[in-house]
Amino acid sequence: MARSDLPDTAVARRHQHARLFHDRGRMRIGLLGGSFNPAHEGHLHVTHLARRALGLDQVWWMVSPQNPLKTSRDMAPLDMRLMQARQMTAGIPWIRVFAPEAGFRTNLTHATLRILRQRCPRHRFCWLMGADNLQGFGRWQHHDIIAQTVPIAVLDRPGYSYKAINAGRRLLKGRQPAARFRMMALGAHSKPPVWCFIAGRRHHASATALRQAGQDPATQGAFVESHN
Repeated sequence: MARSDLPDTAVARRHQHARLFHDRGRMRIGLLGGSFNPAHEGHLHVTHLARRALGLDQVWWMVSPQNPLKTSRDMAPLDMRLMQARQMTAGIPWIRVFAPEAGFRTNLTHATLRILRQRCPRHRFCWLMGADNLQGFGRWQHHDIIAQTVPIAVLDRPGYSYKAINAGRRLLKGRQPAARFRMMALGAHSKPPVWCFIAGRRHHASATALRQAGQDPATQGAFVESHN
């Protein structure tokens, strides 16, 4: 787990909406959305994997107030999930953790992406998705619009490699090797739909398993499997 000696105010300032949305730079940004209930080492693992493979300048962890496809029964309060995720990433300056949907008054990804593109027209966004989530992508509202809005990078997860690739063939178009995706899909003239599958070392941590076991997410670092 990454930690930092920065004061809490400095860490919090890094995640403020206004600073993010008024950055006039042109960056390649990966968007990792989810409940983060809780954030864990698996999230960090796929974040580092995506950054290396795609040459991302930043990764934004977008914590959902309430995923419309999940029950709220075991959902921790949003403030608690944000705090825990920010503590986990405190020593990693290129990760931003915030909950844009709370301010946008929507919990639908297609609407969130539309607003982000309007507010940050210079940035090149890429949606990051675990292979396990791609299986249910067809249930997302306007999933076809999402695929036409931003490039999508699917990250390998234990037990989902082939299932994800098959789901991608059904639900997505324009698959590219990760190296070409990095060069073309995140370039100045990106034209979705386009997606890639990023294979690599896999991490077994899951938020569901952590909640059921009542474990601290910081203890999950050993659950890494070599990809074969």
